[in-house]
Amino acid sequence: MSDVLQNLYRTVLSRKNEHREGSYTCYLFEQGIDKILKKCGEECSEVIIAAKNGKNTDTVAEISDLLYHLTVLMVSEGIPLDEVQAELEKRSEKTGNLKQFHQVDKNT
Repeated sequence: MSDVLQNLYRTVLSRKNEHREGSYTCYLFEQGIDKILKKCGEECSEVIIAAKNGKNTDTVAEISDLLYHLTVLMVSEGIPLDEVQAELEKRSEKTGNLKQFHQVDKNT
């Protein structure tokens, strides 16, 4: 899968550096960070809705849309894919890291 993400990242990076007529990715870069963030938020909501509806094909499609828009965000902000991969690798080595939640006294 990392090859797919690397290819996507390279494609998005090339769209940032070389304008292509009719490219949705170029459009997002032209609109700027607010538009990119809006799309990330929309896609995140669509993932939640698709998952709630329980149709995996829809959920897979929405997750793919979200990953694409997150990749556009990463390129826009100059975040290399290898930094995200390194962070994920670091996190995969952790065990026993369940966060402890405090109890709330609902009577006060």
